[in-house]
Amino acid sequence: MDHEEGKQALMAFFKKYRWAAAVVLSGLVLMALPQGQEEVSEQPQTVLMQPGLGQQLETLLTNLQGAGTVRVLLTERTGEQIHYQTDQDGPREDLHLKTVVITGSDRAQAGLVLRTDPPVWQGAVVLCQGADSAAVRLAVVEAVTAATGLTSDRISVLKMK
Repeated sequence: MDHEEGKQALMAFFKKYRWAAAVVLSGLVLMALPQGQEEVSEQPQTVLMQPGLGQQLETLLTNLQGAGTVRVLLTERTGEQIHYQTDQDGPREDLHLKTVVITGSDRAQAGLVLRTDPPVWQGAVVLCQGADSAAVRLAVVEAVTAATGLTSDRISVLKMK
């Protein structure tokens, strides 16, 4: 097989499979493009008896008529995020912005907090003695939804033994 025959065979192959090659090539190009945002870990963090919201939910739900003893497990998708104020001496595109630091009367330095985003919840499991009652389960789901912003499909209410 000489050079010309090999070239013709290669051209015939690409002509026959040009659409498949175009799809594969398009997929490779799309995979090589940078993502527009930071990837968030899909691994939820388990928060056992969180002193804040988890404990407050347990106390609240224990007082719910018919619920009895209650235990709450919350999982976070992302934890609380603190955003600090930065200086903007240069143009907005400048990647070398520095956090604004303030000094207290005791000479301790801390970053100036711009805003604090609350945790984003992944799901909730609620164990309660009264979970065999549909009315109690509904009330528990409504309370957890109101407190966490979770949808009802991310909340499990189970009977405690």
